[in-house]
Amino acid sequence: MRAYDIIAKKRDGQALTGEEIRAFIHGYAQGDIPDYQAAAWSMAVYLKGMNVQETAALTEAMVTSGEQMDLSAIDGVKVDKHSTGGVGDTTTLILAPLLSAMALPVAKMSGRGLGHTGGTLDKLESIPAMKVGLSTDEFIDQVQRIGIAVAGQTANLVPADKKLYALRDVTATVESIPLIASSVMSKKLASGADAILLDVKVGRAAFMKTKEEALKLAQAMVDIGSRLGRRTMALLTSMEQPLGNAVGNALEVAEAVATLANQSDCGFGPVSAELKKVTLELAARLAWMAGKASSVEEAMVLAEEKLSSGEALARFRLFVEAQGGDGRVAENPEEILPRSTYREPVRAEKAGVVTSLDGLIIGQAAALLGAGRSKKEDAVDPAVGVVIHKRIGDPIEPGDVLAEIFANDRGRDEAKQLVRSAYTISVGSAQVPILPLILGEVRPEQ
Repeated sequence: MRAYDIIAKKRDGQALTGEEIRAFIHGYAQGDIPDYQAAAWSMAVYLKGMNVQETAALTEAMVTSGEQMDLSAIDGVKVDKHSTGGVGDTTTLILAPLLSAMALPVAKMSGRGLGHTGGTLDKLESIPAMKVGLSTDEFIDQVQRIGIAVAGQTANLVPADKKLYALRDVTATVESIPLIASSVMSKKLASGADAILLDVKVGRAAFMKTKEEALKLAQAMVDIGSRLGRRTMALLTSMEQPLGNAVGNALEVAEAVATLANQSDCGFGPVSAELKKVTLELAARLAWMAGKASSVEEAMVLAEEKLSSGEALARFRLFVEAQGGDGRVAENPEEILPRSTYREPVRAEKAGVVTSLDGLIIGQAAALLGAGRSKKEDAVDPAVGVVIHKRIGDPIEPGDVLAEIFANDRGRDEAKQLVRSAYTISVGSAQVPILPLILGEVRPEQ
């Protein structure tokens, strides 16, 4: 079958067969189909969409374009979580050791960040000597030994997605539900987990700006996972303001450690109660999906127990040391993690109440300081970022510290201006909107 005919069929709004999709995706991955035809096909999908069967077939074609992780040697139900991304989203660093403490094997493939701050691997690499490049054998052996490993994806895991995403990024075809859903799920399925929980962020600082958009994406991803034989569920969580108070790689590690240690302060500011709540919600659902509890409520009790007992923190230290990192970060993050040269407060100029806090602007300020990347080749500065001191609903007096800038040699003044502009402080008896953290969930039967 010709690539031309497959493009024309989708251009005309017809459904493609699984065989046609597989032939096109594998042909593109192998270099038999040129970029210009893949770009035309992507635009046809963007404009005409795909049905549930097509989207599942596209995902399966991308999974089978390269290697797949075989985790069958690891006992138990292997669990994984994927977040669609946001600002101050440090859940993986808390969730992975917490799940491991709940006797759930965590074999997680993660990536680097492109945007406001680094990805999970960048955050972990802010820990001195931490190694995130593991061979498949090392990865599986570590999970068998201590119940947790977090590493970078192998080069040949879902090569079709890597190639297609790079093309979509420059052809204005990223914002397509079938293409987004298949991209996310192909990586999750190829990574070998049995149970997959999708944390779909909603709001100003998220990729999906409205609940309606997020529901469509969540439903598409849950449908794919279920059709391809994995236990899959999605949780919709709010991302109007940053989830954690720390935005920046080493800063986020420090807040994660403080959360695992059941502390209310991480040495440079308050620990976010919202970050802890969302992480526990994710842990409870994954434990329920894996059969560790008969209900989400029962699983929540187990998750809270493992966090408050210190078992999750102990598992974090074990995980860091297993991957070559300095385990003392679990007790003294301020001494072990890299520090910025400058630490400057952003102060309130008037009294009132914080009625909004634009997470996107906070993320942009952190990126300006060097915490994120604009291109894949860019290096991140692990020490820099922004720490939130006042959140939505907090009362403010003149001179109060709204947030702090942690900076080295770039962007200080502009970042401070951005952070100040992220806050809306209303005077008098302002009505503060109540922002629910959990906006909904999607299960396969829906």
